[in-house]
Amino acid sequence: MTVAGRQIQLTPTEYDLLRVLVTNAGKVLTHRQLLREVWGMGYEQEMHMLRVNISNLRRKIESDPTRPHYILTEPGVGYRLRASA
Repeated sequence: MTVAGRQIQLTPTEYDLLRVLVTNAGKVLTHRQLLREVWGMGYEQEMHMLRVNISNLRRKIESDPTRPHYILTEPGVGYRLRASA
């Protein structure tokens, strides 16, 4: 995968997370939805795992991960992939 002309490598989990976000671009996905979709049933409480993977994904695809343009946080709810750039 390339971002801004540079090659990046995604882990299988990062790829799955990005796939779910892209499939639902523009929609807010709750923490539980993302955990269930990417890791499966029984992981709905693993917020730290989700945050770490979102942070890693942002570091790889955002020009400034501290001010994300693509993967947006919906405080207290979940995350949303910006539908248009």
